[in-house]
Amino acid sequence: MTGAQAVVASLEAEGVDLVFGYPGGQAIKIYDALYDSTQITHVLARHEQGAVHEADGYARATGNVGVAIVTSGPGATNTVTGIATAYMDSVPLVVVTGQVPRGVIGTDSFQESDIVGITMPVVKHSYLLQTVEELPSTFREAFHIAKTGRPGPVLIDIPSDLASEELVFSYPDDVNLPSYKPTYRGNAKQIRQAVARIERAERPVIYAGGGIVSSGAADELRALAEIMQIPVVTTLMGKGAFPASHPLNLGPVGMHGSKYANLAMTESDLIIAAGARFSDRVTGKLSEFAPHADVIHIDIDPAEIGKVRAVQIPIVGDLKGVLGGVVAQLRKESAQPATEKWVAQIAEWCSRFPFYHHAVGDSPDEIVPELVMRTLSELLDPQKSIVVTEVGQHQMWAAQSIDREVPRSFISSGGLGTMGFGFPAAIGAAIGCPDKQVVCVAGDGSFQMNSQEMATAAIHGVPVKVLIMDNRCLGMVRQWQKLFYDERYSSTLLDANPDFVKLADAYGWAGERVEDPHEVSAALECMLAAEGPYLLDVAIARDQNVYPMVAPGRALDDVMGAIDVAVGAVRTDVPARDVHVAGMEPSPCAKVDAQFGGRWKSDPNDTAPREGEEPLTDAPEDDGREGGAR
Repeated sequence: MTGAQAVVASLEAEGVDLVFGYPGGQAIKIYDALYDSTQITHVLARHEQGAVHEADGYARATGNVGVAIVTSGPGATNTVTGIATAYMDSVPLVVVTGQVPRGVIGTDSFQESDIVGITMPVVKHSYLLQTVEELPSTFREAFHIAKTGRPGPVLIDIPSDLASEELVFSYPDDVNLPSYKPTYRGNAKQIRQAVARIERAERPVIYAGGGIVSSGAADELRALAEIMQIPVVTTLMGKGAFPASHPLNLGPVGMHGSKYANLAMTESDLIIAAGARFSDRVTGKLSEFAPHADVIHIDIDPAEIGKVRAVQIPIVGDLKGVLGGVVAQLRKESAQPATEKWVAQIAEWCSRFPFYHHAVGDSPDEIVPELVMRTLSELLDPQKSIVVTEVGQHQMWAAQSIDREVPRSFISSGGLGTMGFGFPAAIGAAIGCPDKQVVCVAGDGSFQMNSQEMATAAIHGVPVKVLIMDNRCLGMVRQWQKLFYDERYSSTLLDANPDFVKLADAYGWAGERVEDPHEVSAALECMLAAEGPYLLDVAIARDQNVYPMVAPGRALDDVMGAIDVAVGAVRTDVPARDVHVAGMEPSPCAKVDAQFGGRWKSDPNDTAPREGEEPLTDAPEDDGREGGAR
């Protein structure tokens, strides 16, 4: 068969029945061979970035390897953001790119790009094929690498002249990669040490990340938490790994996590990090993160252990096996929890610092984002639904307020924070899980990054639902500008947004816009009941901010905007809009202003000496000039 036919045969041998992509000149032979496949369905995206995000969403929702096929040059470079997104969140992908013929590589020929070189920092591995004979073994290795160990994306770049050369096709049963041997079994001695430390812990916390989902270790996580009565906090990638309804679930932690989860991490004496990487969005100011805690860090990737936080007990291995070993040892020793006071203290914090409270004082005429998310959560069957998010304020509101009970039911771009990821990923998830209701929670800014994929959903009959939290601005950046940049709203207003309902109609979707808070529930019910793709545009105020929040550079327990019911259900420690946050460097303009005796913020009553001046003993009256008395 030809090389192009061998590409298709290799995909079929791996059990692939779905690929996403966009054809072009250097991939046309592969697409010609794909035309004859009775096993593989091809989903034609409307942009190569969309195709990779769709493959990513499919992989996260199903646990299978996602596959994308594109052409060379701009087709290949358009995949970079999608590949980087998958790399940061450890998602198994195989991305096949066409390449110019071997004889002209390096000559800047038409639609040539060094995609192997370009993507080198954001792939788990990559190949540039040199002979047609190596094609089957390359695909066998690529799929093995993508889905084993810490999952990740693998790139295969295929020069177009190889696609027409012939070979005798034989797909290998085994993979021989001496330099690639992921450690699955945790060290028995380290597991015993971990068990001994867990038995002594009085204020332990399990810090559960996306590795729980990748490993399929949700049952083992739950067993550990229940046996030793250990509260569980989750990362954005770990949401759904531990049931939201479980009394030990503290939910999201970090910059926009709950105050009680952040307090639990700060006051803990032991952190059991399971498939989590101590992201800066979780730790806050690292030097003040969990100052009293020892750390047990379990991860299949040894490079993550000790990379950010010093670890007392490291365990390299697959979480399902390691946690299973820990649980077995605890049961063997008939271990008993010592966390009664700790759990009671956390329960008190949970009651005092809720994410939202009806008495917080929102305007009755405005739609409250948290209530929209809660209503959606109540309407969804947690066992038969998948929530996918774009990136921004809506992402944090969804993470805070939408309950998830099972793994792979909440999909979001975490590490890279990719605007434009959520909508195409939702299409991929919906195609991969046709028995589940898939809802994409988006912002008006993020949705427009890849709104062209509405055509993909329409033509393939994908019944994805899109809920746009529409504040006509780039909400998260605007929130930072409001809190930390003196309301200098530089390039964050989106007044020229389209009419999203008309846009939906143009693509053959149904749609509705809602502006009245009393109509939200009915609008959500209508959206979920629709048979085909549906867009619901929900108008929210620009001044809605995501709270609670840990300001950049602040300690994890230094939380602004948390609701405290003990003082009347008000948000506490919200900075004045023009207050410069301590610890943040002033702008260069402010430094220059101070150097020359001025004021960053003019205050006519400020008579203190300027930088480099001696204090004035008898300050003269204000002479009316800007900056106050001199």
